[in-house]
Amino acid sequence: MKSFYCTAISLALGMFVTASSADELAAITEDCNGCHGDDGVSQWTDVPTIAGMPEYVHADSLYFFRDNERPCNDSEYRQGDTSRPATNMCKAVSDLSDDTIDEIAAYYFELPFVAAQQEFDAALATAGKVVHEEQCDMCHSDGGSNPDDEAGILAGQWMGYLDASLTQYKSGDREQPKKMQEAVDALTDDDIKALVHYYASQQ
Repeated sequence: MKSFYCTAISLALGMFVTASSADELAAITEDCNGCHGDDGVSQWTDVPTIAGMPEYVHADSLYFFRDNERPCNDSEYRQGDTSRPATNMCKAVSDLSDDTIDEIAAYYFELPFVAAQQEFDAALATAGKVVHEEQCDMCHSDGGSNPDDEAGILAGQWMGYLDASLTQYKSGDREQPKKMQEAVDALTDDDIKALVHYYASQQ
């Protein structure tokens, strides 16, 4: 298993790494999986899947968490040693270097994104598709599923996480580019609800 991690990480980063740094990254990602699920594929609606997330988007998010520039809500560990004290993203990345954050982002980008299997309202999803095409498709193409956009994968992401994120954007609690802020400001609460169901419908 150790040699597998060393090989996988080396290929993902495009360079050779020492056994000690590979072991360190493996330990960090194992801790990440305690909340985000095996290989970064979440099974919980309030926790996003991070497998397959574009490197730039993932790394940028971790920088924001490390610098306390994004809301950090405490969460219990969902698997592994669940007796560990609750933690949050700000605590989890507080001591990580830029290089380590970049390695984490590269590691998870190499893993396949798996769409969440969840219930959704078909009528709301249809309405949400219209909202997406009018307001969101310029940056989140292919229905929000294209990782090459470097704008995050929305299609197939968990509804609880999407709803919380869009609500934070709408309220100004979460920093975002000006273009994104303008798009979110134009959304009504009903638009946000419809978008969440549209993205959830892509399974």
